Amino acid sequence: MTFSEITDLLMAQFGPDVIQQANTTNPQPFLVVQKTAIASLCQFLRDDERLFFDFLACMTGIDNGLQASTMEVVYNLTSIPYEHNLTLKVVMPRNADGEPLPEIPTVSHIWRTADWHEREIYDLVGIRFEGHPDLRRILLPTDWQGHPLRKDYQDLETYHGIKVK
Repeated sequence: MTFSEITDLLMAQFGPDVIQQANTTNPQPFLVVQKTAIASLCQFLRDDERLFFDFLACMTGIDNGLQASTMEVVYNLTSIPYEHNLTLKVVMPRNADGEPLPEIPTVSHIWRTADWHEREIYDLVGIRFEGHPDLRRILLPTDWQGHPLRKDYQDLETYHGIKVK
């Protein structure tokens, strides 16, 4: 199935409120999706027999910086039996210093691999996943301050008396 066919199918199922943009100018085309609908859309993509996206190949969190004031979660999906791929992107407002972290619904109940991907994004970028069964740091110590892949992250001078820099 082509990207255009998948886009048409999803637009018919979910409409323009959910599928906000189809970007075909990139070498790897992608759909921009409303964050509140990401879990239901992913459930459909996995369960619909015409699509059967059975593999979440990768999930990435991106901080676009203070000037853009947005963050993104990018989902790379594959249908192994049908040999087609799809990239989804959710763009959300970036939190200011002292505000709660941005949140997006989990997809860990759809693809088990999302459990680790979501924990890594939370740990390093600072995006929370609503409904995640065990959202805690995965790479850094539990008492680490901040999220190191954020554009505004300030390196620690010391950690428990150990010089970090």
